[in-house]
Amino acid sequence: MIFNRKQLDNDTLIRFYKTLLWPRLVEEKMLILLRQGRIGKWFSGIGQEAIAVGATLAMKADEYILPMHRNLGVFTARNIPLMRLMAQWQGTAAGFTKGRDRSFHFGTQEHKIIGMISHLGPQMGLADGIALADILSGKQKATLVFTGEGGTSEGDFHEALNVASVWNLPVIFLIENNGYGLSTPTSEQYNCTNLVDRAVGYGIEGRQVNGNNILEVYHAISEITSAIRQKPRPVLLECITFRMRGHEEASGTKYVPQYLIDEWLKRDPISNYEDYLLGQNILQLKDITQIKTRFKQVIDTEIEKAFNDDDIVPEVATELQDMYHPHPAEAIQPANNNKTNKRYIDAISDTLMLGMRKFDNLVMMGQDIAEYGGVFKITAGLAEEFGKARVRNTPICESAIVGAALGLSINGYKAIVEMQFADFVTCGFNQIVNNLAKSYYRWQEKADVVIRMPAGAGTGAGPFHSQSNEAWFTKTPGLKVVYPASPADAKGLLLAAIEDPNPVIYFEHKYLYRTISEEIPDDYYTIPIGKAKIVREGETISLITYGLGVHWAMAYAEKHPEVSVEIIDLRSLQPWDKEAVETSVKKTGRAIILHEDTLTSGFGAEIAAHLAEHCFSYLDAPILRCASLDTAIPMNKDLEEQFLANARLEETMERLLQY
Repeated sequence: MIFNRKQLDNDTLIRFYKTLLWPRLVEEKMLILLRQGRIGKWFSGIGQEAIAVGATLAMKADEYILPMHRNLGVFTARNIPLMRLMAQWQGTAAGFTKGRDRSFHFGTQEHKIIGMISHLGPQMGLADGIALADILSGKQKATLVFTGEGGTSEGDFHEALNVASVWNLPVIFLIENNGYGLSTPTSEQYNCTNLVDRAVGYGIEGRQVNGNNILEVYHAISEITSAIRQKPRPVLLECITFRMRGHEEASGTKYVPQYLIDEWLKRDPISNYEDYLLGQNILQLKDITQIKTRFKQVIDTEIEKAFNDDDIVPEVATELQDMYHPHPAEAIQPANNNKTNKRYIDAISDTLMLGMRKFDNLVMMGQDIAEYGGVFKITAGLAEEFGKARVRNTPICESAIVGAALGLSINGYKAIVEMQFADFVTCGFNQIVNNLAKSYYRWQEKADVVIRMPAGAGTGAGPFHSQSNEAWFTKTPGLKVVYPASPADAKGLLLAAIEDPNPVIYFEHKYLYRTISEEIPDDYYTIPIGKAKIVREGETISLITYGLGVHWAMAYAEKHPEVSVEIIDLRSLQPWDKEAVETSVKKTGRAIILHEDTLTSGFGAEIAAHLAEHCFSYLDAPILRCASLDTAIPMNKDLEEQFLANARLEETMERLLQY
């Protein structure tokens, strides 16, 4: 192995050696503890330390790094105390996730490290967002994100590289090609000769280096970062290395031919660098012995501190509270009484304009939302006022864009993502339910992101453009879900969602866009998320609904003045206003839950279960649900009308009244 020091002095080379050696000795201690039964699991990076350490040393301390679970050297090179790392691995109080996540699945703003989730690829989209925030802020910074050769098969890899290329983002996508994805060799992972060859397909630079040579890694990252800080653009860097241990220790290495292990043992990054330093008379054997002895003593001391750390005392209230970033649910009142008649669609459009004016760190992203104004023309004119830097057309890659929204939030921005249709959110589902929803709970990082969801039927758009898919998200802790039924509520709830530092899924019904209007305040105001509204007071039946269901309910009430119906518009589904619903049901003694979503496992089932549990003694009749058929949504107008819940509302109300 050839080491080229270039302009590095002896003290720097020695510092590099110490930084490289430290994670190896920590790992060796972990393997001993594993055999002793004092720890339960370990993902080893032995043999790959030069990549994590060399890359981290080349980055500036205030630049973000997004590592994987085998990159101990990133965390130690950023000087995170071993005691805290050990507490994290053991799930004790001094860890970064309060015992809620394991291993390196955490982030720390103090050290500018953003940990991964187990799905491997999503952090690449986050890197795009972090780098975009730096570009928008005028900061000359680079972002470094790790992936493995197995992770390059995921769609997230393609999406993130494509977005970074199109937007000229200063991101280094570092592939640790260590030969195996768990037990699957590279020959079964991809068919190209080198992964770096994929760079040309994205129109970006690609480089390949010896990942076991710390100086080669360091110089490569240093050169790349120096260039992309001045002229932002992404670079794909493939580091060739080998995993000397199992995927995790329990899996072993029996699937690896012995000759490969023997061959790569000769290329060990530490022993080879030691030989270089000894050969150059930069270090002597006694120096190396002293360093190792001192390090081992410190490691033993720090680890025992962690073992003596306080255990976490489970508290239900704390766990529930920590799913969401604290945010006061208080209404902002309009400063004046001026009102204008607005359609539902115009209320949303005007709200986006107000939000962009109030928050100069708010970025909107979505397909065709800039000059074209979005498929529904809601964002028309925004790019002209705020520029395409803040109103950004995106490639068709929902996962990367939701990930980029989280990256923007991590790096000090707010983000709104427009799904062209709510149905298309499936392509970004993982980022929403596993990254956005869990970030605050896992490591106290906000996800200041609003996902706009044009949803619902009534327009003959068929199975892929008409779903009311709110129930996919109401069961995911960490998300807030709102579904306004009126222009006034559409404005107040969207502004509340923009204000809120938590991820909000904002449903807006396509059928209502141009079919309803009302007088709404011109000024800025918010409606607290989680507060229902009594649309119509009544004494006989509580009709609980939201979205288009509110208008079906009002039409029924106007057609049947003889029935004293109390109509409750939930407005928010997560959290939902249990107090308002209970109060109404206790008054009327009858409850019907109406929603556009399909019956089975629709959100109405949650309300019905709650009422059965908490209001049973007040009921004079069974709780009934009126929902759409348990089928996909048909395109044909007559079939669609038959599908929708409104087709059964009269019948369901009659059944309830007969009790």
